[in-house]
Amino acid sequence: MSHQPQSGRAIGVMPFSKYSAFKPIDLPDRQWPSKIIQQAPRWCSVDLRDGNQALIDPMNVDEKLRLWDMLLEIGFAEIEVGFPAASQPDFDFIRRIIDEDRIPEGVSIQILCQAREELIKKSVEALEGAPSVIFHLYNSTSELQRRVVFGMDRQGIIDLAVQGTEMVREGLKDFDSNVIFEYSPESFTGTELDFASDICTAVADTWGATPEEPMIINLPSTVEMATPNIYADQIEWFCRNFPRRDSAVISLHTHNDRGTGIAATELGLMAGAQRVEGTLFGNGERTGNCDLITMAMNMFSQGVDPTLDFRAMPKIRETAEAVNKLAVPERHPYAGDLVFTAFSGSHQDAIKKGISKVDRSSWEVPYLPIDPEDVGSSYKETVRVNSQSGKGGVGFLLEEVYGVTLSRELLVEFSGVVQGMTEKLDREIKPEEIYQSLLSTYVVDQAPYKLIDYDLLPGRDDDQRCVARIEVSDSIVTIDGQGSGPIEAFVNAMVETLNEPLVVVGYQETAVEGGSDAQAICVLAVEDPDGQGRSYGIGLSRNTVTAGLNAIISAINRRWSKD
Repeated sequence: MSHQPQSGRAIGVMPFSKYSAFKPIDLPDRQWPSKIIQQAPRWCSVDLRDGNQALIDPMNVDEKLRLWDMLLEIGFAEIEVGFPAASQPDFDFIRRIIDEDRIPEGVSIQILCQAREELIKKSVEALEGAPSVIFHLYNSTSELQRRVVFGMDRQGIIDLAVQGTEMVREGLKDFDSNVIFEYSPESFTGTELDFASDICTAVADTWGATPEEPMIINLPSTVEMATPNIYADQIEWFCRNFPRRDSAVISLHTHNDRGTGIAATELGLMAGAQRVEGTLFGNGERTGNCDLITMAMNMFSQGVDPTLDFRAMPKIRETAEAVNKLAVPERHPYAGDLVFTAFSGSHQDAIKKGISKVDRSSWEVPYLPIDPEDVGSSYKETVRVNSQSGKGGVGFLLEEVYGVTLSRELLVEFSGVVQGMTEKLDREIKPEEIYQSLLSTYVVDQAPYKLIDYDLLPGRDDDQRCVARIEVSDSIVTIDGQGSGPIEAFVNAMVETLNEPLVVVGYQETAVEGGSDAQAICVLAVEDPDGQGRSYGIGLSRNTVTAGLNAIISAINRRWSKD
């Protein structure tokens, strides 16, 4: 069987019939669509556990310590540090940060453990002496797992969770530290909602959760099975129907199988959740976990304090790439190399105009949802030039990198030169290449005319007199003119020599480079008195007057070369 598209080419049919649509949640009076996120949730990084178990080459202890230190710098107060009962490196790492007193005040370490007696005992051993711990117990509850993996009915799964909770409570009863209990009905999204509520109620009752000392109920999208609005419906249904809601903090742990893990988490917060588990840059099993950086920065872009500090984004990315051995994509939101970069000419023009007018206390720049400087980037990185770019990008780079502002007419003319370069080289061109092209195109001060030297003298009344020597076709000519300043005096002297009227327009002067090596760059044009025959030239010199005179020579030389 095949479809015949409009092109006439026969194509095969994907075996879509083997899959079933997810059944929507019956929640006609849902409230979450009208809610907005107004404050950050409790954040929990699971990079050192969930993220680590998904790596081709898991982190060693030193790499975990490096990531641990960075997570603390970012501001995480809850960090899942491992699965100590299943991994000796995890156990050793946990013991090291406890024994070496590396856990700051106010920070809780979290461990994951299945509801099995021998694993619970090993986990308790790993946590001894920690100042504040979150014991995260889980067992799978979905209909599919009950049927295919465990061969157990609902009551059997509830018994497993309750027995595990009792063992955890017994194991931690003598702990002097702050203890928080967390329970996850793993594969929550594939679990009937009434059963999810029943098993979490049994666990909360067994643990003895109270409004004063609530436990954490984590509702994971272990496998993303439907659109994010369905997950939000599940969370809202649970929050409204869970009998022990006042004694629980509702936590989210999404995965990204459908590519909407972040959206699902955002909608889940709108639906009533208070806590989020995830990883930096979304590393995790299969397609990954909820990306906490994107989540937090999305809030930041809406004027909400994310309570996490990503101002050193390049350092954070470098550390994550080093310990995970995974590259952060160039288009990764807020952190990729190219996320603030525009190649399109119209985008570049809008960014240039927006940055020139922006009020730093209230950010509004086209195509830039946040100020790149807020995450350790730079305005200079927002515009890069290739064959898709236009005059806006060229002008922006010259202005931002070199402080050179070109008139619109000159920018239109020069952008054609740059366009030719990009097409010839078939690649992006760098700011230094653009600048050097500008100079090679408009600094034409050697032939047919060349300024040898000049003297500035007092003229009639308040005028300035300029006496200069000009080389023309291997001959030296002395010119003499007067004007209101050195530029006008030099032009008048050249006009008498050339026997043609000239007018200097668009005079601009800028200092390039700094310190003792600073040079002046002068950009101007000469044209006929009737405004015709405009030709641009650039002059460079450590002396501003010399730069201006060389710019006039360049403009005249370029004019004659066109004739």
